[in-house]
Amino acid sequence: MRIYGVVGWKNAGKTGLMERLVTEITSRGINVSTVKHAHHTFDVDHPGKDSHRHRVAGASEVLLASRNRIALMQELRGADEPPLEALLARLSPVDLVLVEGYKRDAHPKVEAHRAETGNPLIAPGDPTIRAVASDTHLELDRPVFDLNDTRSVADFILTEVGL
Repeated sequence: MRIYGVVGWKNAGKTGLMERLVTEITSRGINVSTVKHAHHTFDVDHPGKDSHRHRVAGASEVLLASRNRIALMQELRGADEPPLEALLARLSPVDLVLVEGYKRDAHPKVEAHRAETGNPLIAPGDPTIRAVASDTHLELDRPVFDLNDTRSVADFILTEVGL
């Protein structure tokens, strides 16, 4: 599987860029899966629902299945967070996996950047960031795209991964 990341600081536009990239790339007939890293506790099921009740009761894994989708929830219960490679191994084969977050991992990435956040660019100190998508003009030693020019960012990523 080919892997490409989207990184950036909070409110930099990562999720919006990811969403637009998935739409753009899948519209070209390419199969895409995504991995999203969260820095906080999150929940995908709701109190009172059967899956939530199973998990709270102590189940290590809860698999929820219907004819439309399957969701597998796993509780770490104090164990270390699995590395990205272990998570990728759990995915079904696809043409491309887009990863949001995991900025310290070694896969190639595009940095999303919004000037209004006031955060510094990550790219100058990180050679795994192959391009930047920004809402402002930047002079860098790598390609800079308009944050909203999804087609050009997608073209760049697909060329990088050979698709």
